[in-house]
Amino acid sequence: MVGVGWLVVMDDWLGRGGPGGAMLGFLLGALLLLPVARTYGRLVRDIPDAGAEVAYTERVFPPLPSFAAGWMMVLAYAIVCPWEAVAIGNLLARAFPAFNALPLYHVAGKVITVPRLAAGLLLTAAIALVNYRGIRPSGRLQDATTLGLLGCFAVFVTLGFARGEPAQLAPLFARPGTAGALLSVLLALQIVPYFMTGFEAVAKASEEARPGFDPSGFGRAITLAVVAGGAFYVLIIGAVAFVFPWRDLVANHLGTEAAFARAFGSPAIARLILIAALLSLFKVFNGNFVAATRLVFAMGRRDLIPAALGAVHPRFGTPARAVLLLALLTAAAACLGDALLVPITEVGSLAVGVGWCAACLAFLRGRVGPGGGTGLAMLGAAVSFGIVLMKVVPAVPGSFTGSEWIALAGWCALGLGAWLLGRSAPSPSLRSE
Repeated sequence: MVGVGWLVVMDDWLGRGGPGGAMLGFLLGALLLLPVARTYGRLVRDIPDAGAEVAYTERVFPPLPSFAAGWMMVLAYAIVCPWEAVAIGNLLARAFPAFNALPLYHVAGKVITVPRLAAGLLLTAAIALVNYRGIRPSGRLQDATTLGLLGCFAVFVTLGFARGEPAQLAPLFARPGTAGALLSVLLALQIVPYFMTGFEAVAKASEEARPGFDPSGFGRAITLAVVAGGAFYVLIIGAVAFVFPWRDLVANHLGTEAAFARAFGSPAIARLILIAALLSLFKVFNGNFVAATRLVFAMGRRDLIPAALGAVHPRFGTPARAVLLLALLTAAAACLGDALLVPITEVGSLAVGVGWCAACLAFLRGRVGPGGGTGLAMLGAAVSFGIVLMKVVPAVPGSFTGSEWIALAGWCALGLGAWLLGRSAPSPSLRSE
């Protein structure tokens, strides 16, 4: 869930809402996602399947809606991977300016340099290799990077609040007046789904849980992820706004580490933040890569897409072809560079909204598991549907522009082709290469 957005696009967050609008947007977003998280907890407890949204919807809906829900969630996870592949070059260039040398070509006015592109492609290859060889190496990477991130985060956020000044927060919102404050919160709220995506990824690895694992633990992990993610974002936005005038940060397109370095007059704090960002990047790249490949694998074994993608490596027991496919798509998208970053967040928000809504509706229609939960699922479905509406209704500020619609249409066209291939050549027993 927590990648490097808090460092590389902090200026965008504060430009949307100001410190008050951004913090309230993320806080409200996390609270609204709790019903969705609780519903996922019940679903994964009773249906521990890597297909997650596909598995939940196929029991109560026809194959096409089930495919659509899964395909959109694949987009939600897969779209994060090139974001992180691009961000690694961005981070390294902040520490080593030589990464901005050797320009190769331009995309939408943004220069693509050889070192930054090479860093993204090498990281993609490394993540793919780890996942190709098994879930345990991937899990160990996830544990190590998470613990390292939390340690670094505790240090620089504590320093930020201790050395900062509340006067730096003014004005609290990016736009004046009550209407401006509400708009500031709304514009920040719109990107929360993308940056909070990942709590439901627990379901994608549920089949690979250790023997004897208590299924109720899935639900606790999902809920804790939402709470921790929301708290992280609120605290980091507050810390940045405390130590540095946020309007200057927005005007100069500064990152979080630059704000801290200027406020403290020391590059050491910037280096600590960059280390935290790198650990965070590895963590979220790996986590989304795992979720996307497991979902592609689950769809392949159901013949919703070409059955070859449902194959398992005979030695490593991993969805090897799905891993290779996602690595290639990530590498291709990463070649678009920095121009990719902000539009990706918009498309990702819609994609997760569709998937979350489908899961909640499947729960309501199928009444999966004992113990109620209908009210939470109804609220979760309403929240998810609202996320979708915020992006597709033109009258809503911050809704899709032409570039986002083009990206979404391209993904839908690719999905249609995959669906037709999967349905035309089913392979009911393909499980190993």
